[in-house]
Amino acid sequence: MIKKIFPKEINFFEMFEKAALNVNRGATSLVEMMDNFGVAEAKAKEIYEAEQEGDMLTHEVLRRLNKTFITPLDREDIHSLISRLDDILDLIWASADRAVLFKLNNPLPDAAELAKTLHETTEIITKAISCLKGKKYSYIQEYCIEINRLENRSDRIFREGLVKLFDNIKDPIIVIKWKEVYEHLEDASDTCEDVANILESIVLKHA
Repeated sequence: MIKKIFPKEINFFEMFEKAALNVNRGATSLVEMMDNFGVAEAKAKEIYEAEQEGDMLTHEVLRRLNKTFITPLDREDIHSLISRLDDILDLIWASADRAVLFKLNNPLPDAAELAKTLHETTEIITKAISCLKGKKYSYIQEYCIEINRLENRSDRIFREGLVKLFDNIKDPIIVIKWKEVYEHLEDASDTCEDVANILESIVLKHA
């Protein structure tokens, strides 16, 4: 009876860490793909598998959230954080899927740079989330500043990349295809900044 009234505590922090590591896994495969399109299909498959695992983790967090009375963070913050992490991975998958679907076979330096910056950002997100359980809020704030800096870098690469795309590639169909890939990569970077904003909000509430 006691166990039913007080169920085993759910470790949301551990689930956040798993989700963040899974996002980083997808970003790693994306970098490898954008560096070498000879392995594009294999890397897209890896990213798809990570995306599917991300969906399952998200659903599990939300399922447990609905069954948990007392949570270590505000319910809306738990929901927002796991959802935005899943969104990053969805966008990583979208960019990889489009590259394969559109049969792009010549890697572009700016796409590779966007992927590398995104990967670096997901590593910082993983570090920040690992600080949540121990309430290392000053570290989280520093990591959030770094995430914002990397997002600014992505914005610059994205803008410059579009200019080069329109100036240097004569086939308008190829331009349209690459533009869509670029936009998914940039959206993923923007979503990383959303994660940083959620983490900063958590720090403000609990510090």
